[in-house]
Order: sequence, then C-alpha cells, then structure tokens
Amino acid sequence: MEIWINPACSKCRSALTVLDAEGADYTVRRYLEDVPSEDEIRAVLDRLGLEPWDITRTQEDAAKELGLKEWPRDAGARDRWIAALAAHPKLIQRPIITADDGTAVVGRTEDAVRDALSRK
Repeated sequence: MEIWINPACSKCRSALTVLDAEGADYTVRRYLEDVPSEDEIRAVLDRLGLEPWDITRTQEDAAKELGLKEWPRDAGARDRWIAALAAHPKLIQRPIITADDGTAVVGRTEDAVRDALSRK
C-alpha cells in the first residue's frame, strides 16, 4: 500500500493517523517532491477508475493559470490533462491510497481510508 501525500494537507495527515491506528503497512510518497510520471498517473487513474479531471484540484492557482476549467473532458483531452498533472503535481487531489488488491482510493475521509484498508 502506498499513500501519496502533501504533508501540509490536513486530509493527508488524517489519513496517516487512521493508517497508523490500524497498524497498516504502507509507504509514504511525498508526491510534490517525488513527482509521479505521466505513466504513474495513468496507472493510478486506472486503479481509481477515474479520469484525470476527476482528481484535479481546479481551484489551485496553477489550474486557473492553465485555464483547466475550460479544457474539454473527453478521451481526446485525457493526455493533455495527465501531462498537466505531471507538470504541476500540486493539482493532484490528495491523499491517494493504492490498495493491496490493485485498486486505489482518494482518501479524503476516514471511511475512504478504511475502505482502502479493507481491500485485500
């Protein structure tokens, strides 16, 4: 299990607290420092069952500068969105937890973190 976090994020810290309380075996990835590649983002999106625009923080300054709200949300624009996430990792929703069963969740709530823990 791996969790992508920004240590400044309260949701990330809460997720770590739940993982620790449950004695989970996990690896922390500080994704702003250890930036995921486009291929890693694609793999996580596949595991999440989501599209890149589903995990994009559109209120961030970088999103506004790029005009992301105006970008198409379709298959033809998917690679463009993924490239933006790789170039601007702060745009990636957090925390993302990769579960042991090959899936992943965006762990913004305690229930979502516990859901990731239950996936074997």
